[in-house]
Amino acid sequence: MVDLSLVKPNNLWYIIGLIVTDGNLANDGRHINITSKDTGFLEEIRKSLSIKNKITIKSRDKEKEKKYYFLQFGDIKFYKFLTKIGLTAKKSLTLKEIEVPQQYFVDFLRGIIDGDGSISSWVHNTNGNIQWSLRIISAAPIFVNWLKKEIEDYFNVKGKIYGYKHKDKKNFLYIIKFGKFAAKVVLKKCYYRNCLSLNRKFDEAKKCLLTTDRMKKYGNVVASLGAETGRQPRLKIE
Repeated sequence: MVDLSLVKPNNLWYIIGLIVTDGNLANDGRHINITSKDTGFLEEIRKSLSIKNKITIKSRDKEKEKKYYFLQFGDIKFYKFLTKIGLTAKKSLTLKEIEVPQQYFVDFLRGIIDGDGSISSWVHNTNGNIQWSLRIISAAPIFVNWLKKEIEDYFNVKGKIYGYKHKDKKNFLYIIKFGKFAAKVVLKKCYYRNCLSLNRKFDEAKKCLLTTDRMKKYGNVVASLGAETGRQPRLKIE
């Protein structure tokens, strides 16, 4: 059982964002699951929730190799709270809007990015500048359109949605994409000092923010390590 009085609100909404992407609600109306390749990361989640449930290892879908770590905990009250704000069991296609308090939207979004997001870079083939993008993937069209609008309104940026379908899959996948400038605006606020996050995503966000820009319109978006992206040493996750 999760004692919400012991959980920091920013950590709670980060974990809810993570459940939306890398977790799920069981059909029994009680259990909540979170999956990750990083056992150390799940240990941090467990600690933040002040629970002592065992972290196990399992395979995914039709894979035989067990390489995913799995944290499951039961809490009827918390389960009902999650369904009340918009989460559902078997959420992959049915997820819609989530009721997130404005002051914790950046934490919720960081959980989404750490779960089903990517922070990517490449070198432009004509000017040689390093380019960045932020992408979030989902199979739930209503959720994707809602999330894109929420991000655009909150950060005053613009993104695009792309859809594609694997030949061996029945359903479309949707990608929300933000270019270099928008990505920096979003990542600067989401990945702040000592926030609960996935180490490798935090490191990618830091690299993006520290990339120098030749365009004056970026202003003070790029933050110093100490002011915006500095953090205390944490458990190293390979």
